[in-house]
Amino acid sequence: MPRNIFVEELTNTPIEEQSTEIVERKGIGHPDSVADGLAEEVSRALCKMYIDRYGRVLHHNTDEVQVVGGQSAPKFGGGVVLEPCYVLLVGRAVTQVNGERLPYRAAAVHAARAYLKKVCTSLDADADVIIDTKIGQGSIDLRGVYESPKLLANDTSFGVSFGPYSETETLVLRTEELINGKLKKDLKEVGQDVKVMAVRRKDKIRLTIAAAMVDRHIPDKAHYASVVEELQERVLDQATKYTNREVVADVNTADNPAAGIFYLTVTGLSWENGDDGSVGRGNRVNGLITPYRPMSLEAAAGKNPITHVGKLYNLLSFDLSQQIAKELQGRVREVWIRIVSQIGKPVDEPQAATVQAIPAKGTSLSKIKGDIEGIVDDGLADIASLTKRIVKGEVRVF
Repeated sequence: MPRNIFVEELTNTPIEEQSTEIVERKGIGHPDSVADGLAEEVSRALCKMYIDRYGRVLHHNTDEVQVVGGQSAPKFGGGVVLEPCYVLLVGRAVTQVNGERLPYRAAAVHAARAYLKKVCTSLDADADVIIDTKIGQGSIDLRGVYESPKLLANDTSFGVSFGPYSETETLVLRTEELINGKLKKDLKEVGQDVKVMAVRRKDKIRLTIAAAMVDRHIPDKAHYASVVEELQERVLDQATKYTNREVVADVNTADNPAAGIFYLTVTGLSWENGDDGSVGRGNRVNGLITPYRPMSLEAAAGKNPITHVGKLYNLLSFDLSQQIAKELQGRVREVWIRIVSQIGKPVDEPQAATVQAIPAKGTSLSKIKGDIEGIVDDGLADIASLTKRIVKGEVRVF
């Protein structure tokens, strides 16, 4: 069956040749990323519960998580949380099968709290967070349900992506991963709520980094200043791995030492003091926010990984764009992918899977069109393997 794959030449200036570029990443502790992470972890917990009991993933969506800020009183040497943060898990799920009620609420809350403990390591996830769930109930009688030979799209929606990453995009992604990865061993003073914004003007990139500091590890202003300086130096040292352009890094520019204003937190999260978060307001599935590139507004985190094309097609578009950029390196400079479904139709047979490519100099589109079509066709045919990777937690969704 034809999969409606269309390949055409992209008439656009490659991103590396454009004079300006803006790229953002909200780190794993940003309130919006926390909401995304919780939504996806709850979905995965429900998937595992369904598979363990019935050998298949049942219908659910948990992509409406809200995180609501609390109140705190941070200070050098250690402050206190005054009012706990709040998490509301919202969505729909099969909660009763063949008349048997499932422990879906317990599974959801346990998964959410475990995620907070794993990711937000400076937060007391037991004492300082209230987790509530309003996941709507649904039931199914599996004895009367027959497997469809084809999984059908539950919506008319689309997914988009691009490849490869630009130097600026790579730099932003790796900077946040550095701060929330390797640097944690050396700089315990830095919390998980980190945001990185890059503005490139020709061959100069300015990184603006907001990094919440954990007050109990910082005794005074001098120590705070030394941590900011070291963070800045480590970021600039790493930058040379990803670009030869000039890179400048500014850290916590809202600080005003003369007025006693510092980005101090008790938990390493701005969430503790009024910042709220929602699913889908942060990074796309490539881990970034890229206004100079094609983007979807779809919230991928928490959507079911079986038939929800708003999730599957965004993830598949990303995988395919990276694969095309890698396998056709030297022949393709840039590729944009858009895949759109029609509700009720097989997920592996979209209405259109469009690929726009900028061939490398000396290469015509006709020479690479067949390779691109083959990669996209294989990806759609094997979309079930993407579902398995999602359930295992092997796929980035924000």
